[in-house]
Amino acid sequence: MGSMSDTAIEVTIVMPCLNEAETVVTCITKAQAEFERLDIVGEIIVADNGSTDKSMELAEAAGARVVIVPEKGYGAAIAGGIAQAKGKFIIMGDADDSYDFGELGVFVEPLRQGHEFVMGCRLPSGGGRIIPGAMPWMHQHVGTPVLTAISRLFFKTRYHDNNCGMRGFRRDLFDRLDLHTTGMEFASEMVIKSALLNVKNAEVPITLHCDGRTRSPHLRSWRDGWRHLRFMLLFSPLWLFIYPGLAMFAIGLTSVATIMISPVHIGSLAFSMNSQMVGAALTLIGFQLVGFGVFTKAFTELEGLTPKRSRVVAFVYNISLEFGILLGLIGIIAGLGIIYWALMEWRTVGYGELPTNVIRSIIPATLLIMLSVQIIFSKFALDVLQLKRKRG
Repeated sequence: MGSMSDTAIEVTIVMPCLNEAETVVTCITKAQAEFERLDIVGEIIVADNGSTDKSMELAEAAGARVVIVPEKGYGAAIAGGIAQAKGKFIIMGDADDSYDFGELGVFVEPLRQGHEFVMGCRLPSGGGRIIPGAMPWMHQHVGTPVLTAISRLFFKTRYHDNNCGMRGFRRDLFDRLDLHTTGMEFASEMVIKSALLNVKNAEVPITLHCDGRTRSPHLRSWRDGWRHLRFMLLFSPLWLFIYPGLAMFAIGLTSVATIMISPVHIGSLAFSMNSQMVGAALTLIGFQLVGFGVFTKAFTELEGLTPKRSRVVAFVYNISLEFGILLGLIGIIAGLGIIYWALMEWRTVGYGELPTNVIRSIIPATLLIMLSVQIIFSKFALDVLQLKRKRG
């Protein structure tokens, strides 16, 4: 592999390891052979996450550098290994022999050409190949495609296999991504943040082999799948809060306003005050969801968890506190005005039973007051988030 001076190392391979004594040497040997074949000056780091077998000893004897990572978790192990990496490019892959480190070249070449992130693809839809028995049917045809489709929808990624564990990237990109998760969702966080940063990326087909272990894998399908999905939802306030909230707000407000004019009849169905109350509740819930989405997006941007590029938050922040207060006060006054009119109507009937048209006006008036109060105090809360905090 040639000289291993810090400045000369081009590629670092990082293998997370937890009791992989059966396969870790095979993976290291394949990687070393590929270094020789491609004339790459590289190093191999085995990031051990608490092995109790002979994994560490075998890895060191095979020529790898073992980095002990005390914090548990797939993401923690990889991050711990990368922290000690000396290479310009990082290639990560599991130490269970399911990924073929003899395919190292397909990752290195795009990185040399200027790509910052190179994603492997095991699925045939992206040109990859899965050896029969290497991936459970549910993972191949349901879990991975669904999670990948959600990522493409939420974050505009273009990969065919979001969960592929073999991928390459520039070392300096890893620092810019500022990854926080420590479990299996680490893989999703890496993909999502690279997409949000709009880095130059590529996807390369690879082959997934049956792993060489006799024990069961560390992956827990439902638990880890949920963690990936949960992370994507939490990282996308637009889809978790704002889009559903806007839909509920629009449907609810339309029903409230329409029924305020007159009851709606569709065939034998009549929609009147009861339906209007349901619409008011839907409107209020929708407004609150949108507010939660804006708060969440603002918080993640201010904390540096996502790039500051949201037009939604920028629009809300550009609205001054004074304008928010004024808008809210106008709404409150308008709502109180309608209620005052209803009280006068009530007096004209001797404080008896109100006409239904008056009741149909009280519901939207009450809703208007509640929304206006929320506008005022939500704007106060958002401005609190913007206050500069002293650090350290």
